[in-house]
Amino acid sequence: MSYKRKLPIGIQNFEKLRTDNYVYVDKTQYVYDLAQTSAPYFLGRPRRFGKSLFLSTLRAYFEGKKHLFEGLAIAELEKEWTVHPVINIDMNRAPYKSLQTLERVLNHILSGYEKCWNVASGESEYSLRFENVIKAAYEETKQKVVVLIDEYDKPLLGTMDDFNVHEDIRVTLRGFYGILKSMDKYLRLVFLTGVTKFSKISIFSDLNQPNDISMNKLFSGICGITQPELEKYFAPELDGLAEETGKTREETLAEMKRNYDGYRFAGKGEDVYNPFSVLNAFYSGTFGKYWFETGTPNILVRKVKSSGINILKLENEMKVSADGIKDYRPGETSLTPLLYQSGYLTIKSYNPQLDIYMLGYPNEEVKYGFMDHLLPAYLPKWKTSDDFSVAAFIEEVLVGNVDKFMTILRAYYASIPYDLLKKEDKDERYYQMIFYLLFKLIGQFVETEVKSATGRADAVVKTENAIYVFEFKMDENATAEDALAQIDDKGYPIPYSADHRRVVKIGVEFGVKDGGVKRWLISD
Repeated sequence: MSYKRKLPIGIQNFEKLRTDNYVYVDKTQYVYDLAQTSAPYFLGRPRRFGKSLFLSTLRAYFEGKKHLFEGLAIAELEKEWTVHPVINIDMNRAPYKSLQTLERVLNHILSGYEKCWNVASGESEYSLRFENVIKAAYEETKQKVVVLIDEYDKPLLGTMDDFNVHEDIRVTLRGFYGILKSMDKYLRLVFLTGVTKFSKISIFSDLNQPNDISMNKLFSGICGITQPELEKYFAPELDGLAEETGKTREETLAEMKRNYDGYRFAGKGEDVYNPFSVLNAFYSGTFGKYWFETGTPNILVRKVKSSGINILKLENEMKVSADGIKDYRPGETSLTPLLYQSGYLTIKSYNPQLDIYMLGYPNEEVKYGFMDHLLPAYLPKWKTSDDFSVAAFIEEVLVGNVDKFMTILRAYYASIPYDLLKKEDKDERYYQMIFYLLFKLIGQFVETEVKSATGRADAVVKTENAIYVFEFKMDENATAEDALAQIDDKGYPIPYSADHRRVVKIGVEFGVKDGGVKRWLISD
């Protein structure tokens, strides 16, 4: 599929975007609003959300490149276009595995600015070299300096599973960034971006308390694409995608929304689309999982598995206070802040009276991509097992042959090296979690812990022709007969009595000693 217009996939330079005539979603109103103050700012957003492009836009504005902003919102607002020296610290330059990598990056950045402002590199401390560059820029231009720091936390995120290296990097960055606290008289604006706010015990304690606008509703649309922006700026692409996929425009909009919308960064803020996924969908003509193809951090998957977090609750049951998602402290047991700030969870609703947020997956791209990365952590043989035929399993589920798909499932559970499982994995929730992931990833509609008036079914699986109601038991506590009886006693099938589909009750008994599916009973 070809387009007449150029889509800025991977373009993070505002000047290149404008001079080479790429499609641009106008965010310059935010630039103007921020420029009216001189406070330091911090903006946290997931990766691939346009943070670098926004910083590049700020840079072009403060460098006075008025011609780049013709026809944009700021052109009608700004009258002066005062030129300021800009120092751009881009930490997104390397994979950080050691302190030496960070030192090479800092030395490279500072050497360039020392040469630009004729500063002798006589100091060995990076913080003092940074200070000298800021003073030199101010003294030579007689204008206050703008400092833009992109992905400030990348060295910290990359070393979270190596305590010693992480601590060395944290101390170095604390001193480097901390110098800004004493430089107010020389600074016009400081703006930091990142994924995660390492607060209180980290570099933020040494900064002059940046104004964190990450969850401010006034800036909820500063990165990403809102629904009006999608329909305003990408009308030709929406029509092209509809033609390519054989859908109507309305169906295409619904599919885009289902896959890429749903990120909300303030309790009362507007939802936004992931721009990276939107652009790639338009370019390729398919609704793919583009955000996850850029790489999900292995450390996050490992932490989710080791933390024992109940992933069944990630869709719509993760309640958390405001303080519980703003900051992440290395070593803490809760992964909620990291999952939220990284974009795997987002705000679904907000209770202002209690200051409580309800979190969940933003969209299907994130939900299925995250599960796809999680499943190998629970089932290392998921992709390779000769005992488990994915195609055969799916086929039997769709045709409604319960005994056959349960037999295939039992064969796969039996292939798990049970003696290698941790003690905490040998429980009902572990098997329920595997079941949930398997059915989710084969594209079925699965509800888990489904509420009814008298209790919760462990799982409800819906296909075109049947609704399967499951209850799980461990054999040291109960049997398959007990599981089946509980389904009836609690009335789990009642909500589906008016449904035209066949309702099947399945009691499953897992073995404590041997692991896996021990027995099951079926009742219509």
